Amino acid sequence: MSRIGKKPINIPAGVTVSVKDNLLQVKGPKGELSYHLHPLVHLEQKDNLLQLTIDNKNNQNERALWGTMRQITANLVNGVVNGYQERLEIKGVGYKAEMRGGALVLAVGFSHPVEFPLPAGVQVTVDKNIITLESTNKELLGETAANIRKIKKPEPYKGKGIKYIEEIIIRKAGKQVKTSA
Repeated sequence: MSRIGKKPINIPAGVTVSVKDNLLQVKGPKGELSYHLHPLVHLEQKDNLLQLTIDNKNNQNERALWGTMRQITANLVNGVVNGYQERLEIKGVGYKAEMRGGALVLAVGFSHPVEFPLPAGVQVTVDKNIITLESTNKELLGETAANIRKIKKPEPYKGKGIKYIEEIIIRKAGKQVKTSA
């Protein structure tokens, strides 16, 4: 059995959950999210608890889907209540970011500024060299943060680039200069 899949999901006050034709819709104080559940996974709502089940508990693929769908459902419920946040840091001389209209404009060592259009549902604030992304959708937020980081990955020699706040960059030693005697 899936240890994650069999855990029930608590529905907080102010959140409504509805399922119709495998389309899960979650409404809460921070917004509304929807997700298409896999047809092999069944969702049952009892009072303020959600329970996911599968038909064949001996099939490894179904058990994997069970745990995945349970965690996605829990992320949707948590997202409409609390929301999610991701922070990125820009390191480098002259590297900076700013919001211009609905796009994030990055000056990160290229001959031109890079304009990154933000998807709907993601809010960005820039404070000096820290970019803060906020969203109710965890999947969209993680993908957006990864795409921003991909513009200029941190390099191992000086550590310049865009990195997650908690990310540790393992630095390499540069070339050694040999002196002749």
